Amino acid sequence: MMAYSIEELHQLLKNGKLDSKTYYDELFAEAHFQQERLNAFVTITRDIAYEDLEKSDFQFILNGIPYVLKDNYNTKGILTTASSKMLADYVPIYNAHVVDLLNQAGTCLIGKASMDELAMGGTNKTALTGPVYNPWDSTRIAGGSSGGSAALVGCGLVPFALGSDTGDSIRKPAGYCGVVGFKPTWGRISRYGVIPYASSLDTLGAFTRNVRDMCIVTEAISGRDERDMTSSIRPVPHYLDHLTDDISNMKIAVLTSVSDEIRNPDIKANFAYVIGTLKQLGATVEDVSMPIQLMRTLLPTYTIIANSEATSNHSCLDGIKYGNRQEGSTPDEVMINSRTDGFGAHIKRRFILGNLALATENQECMFRKAQRVRRLIVAEMNKIYQDYDIILTPNCGSIAPKLDEANDDRLSDEYIILENHLCLANFAGTPSLSLPSGFVEGMPIAVNLMGRLFEEQTVLNCAYALEKALGYANQYSREG
Repeated sequence: MMAYSIEELHQLLKNGKLDSKTYYDELFAEAHFQQERLNAFVTITRDIAYEDLEKSDFQFILNGIPYVLKDNYNTKGILTTASSKMLADYVPIYNAHVVDLLNQAGTCLIGKASMDELAMGGTNKTALTGPVYNPWDSTRIAGGSSGGSAALVGCGLVPFALGSDTGDSIRKPAGYCGVVGFKPTWGRISRYGVIPYASSLDTLGAFTRNVRDMCIVTEAISGRDERDMTSSIRPVPHYLDHLTDDISNMKIAVLTSVSDEIRNPDIKANFAYVIGTLKQLGATVEDVSMPIQLMRTLLPTYTIIANSEATSNHSCLDGIKYGNRQEGSTPDEVMINSRTDGFGAHIKRRFILGNLALATENQECMFRKAQRVRRLIVAEMNKIYQDYDIILTPNCGSIAPKLDEANDDRLSDEYIILENHLCLANFAGTPSLSLPSGFVEGMPIAVNLMGRLFEEQTVLNCAYALEKALGYANQYSREG
């Protein structure tokens, strides 16, 4: 079965060169094959996809295009578990806002994708249905928390999938799976109807196999939603219409505070090649840095803020208001039993930390201090954006790890800074895109491009120019 881009598939369906029923029959046969190989679905929505297909006339760009949702997007009448035992039987009575937008655009939902439990993780090993495997090598992780979505685009099954990103949960798995992953500006896309993690950091976004498709999807799901007071009132640009590969007037800052921590010589060489390519394209590329002491605060600051907000957001999952209920003789006992049974050990640890940071006696020295440090980090980023359009970094310092691998040296700058720096864009709320840049040991690697608030177009244009020069658009791996 061929793996098409959105634009290719649209033209084939519109011109009748591809029979839609035959295509979807083959698509679901492939979906079941990939599920055996990757374990990336929570639910396959075959009947719903065919119902959606019946309504498609293929006249507009997304009519009849198949896609996948991360399983924290509420879907009316369709199981939405967030890969947690606590929500194992949850069937929403309404759609997330972006699901309604995609329905209006005529897309066809083929399934809900696995994720780290409640989106809290970076490996997709904590999902209720078990780990998700990398399409390029099934002994390796797909990354998380949006690993199922990344894997299903990376294997060529669907041209796009949606995810959510709180620290790097779209961009890290995109890099591991060899696809484009984009987190737009905080507030550009409504989060109404998406099960939250940390509200001041959460951003919705997409996976595609090329930048042009990312323009199409991002425009389709962006815009003001009165049900989400944090969504922006700014008009949504026509990203594809304004896409250009001319970046000769662009100024790009290489954040050496991150790139200097690369230890893998092949990834270091690839990053240098990307820098050289951007210079050949006419961009001004210069080194910048941020204070190393501040960079070392990224992980602890993120950990405190994210887990504190998650503790508050998920206090309703108590077996009484929401969630699988366990019996008890008192309401307190019901809540204790339900939460003990319903959450994995890693979630419980995060909630304990969040409660500790939010306790009255600790708020000033933990949560409030983390917020102040966050503001210092963002101030340093804004200094860079005064002179530069894009901040360039490696996506991470390694290929996708083996399933049983663990990083023992978790206090090194290589881990604390290089493997956790993508949260910079979440702290600042800025757009951030991960773009495939090459291969190491047969596995994809990537770079990351961050831009100013609401300058998605600048990020997309830079990525488009680099993608054309590097030649890694539309890649996928079916067999690993």
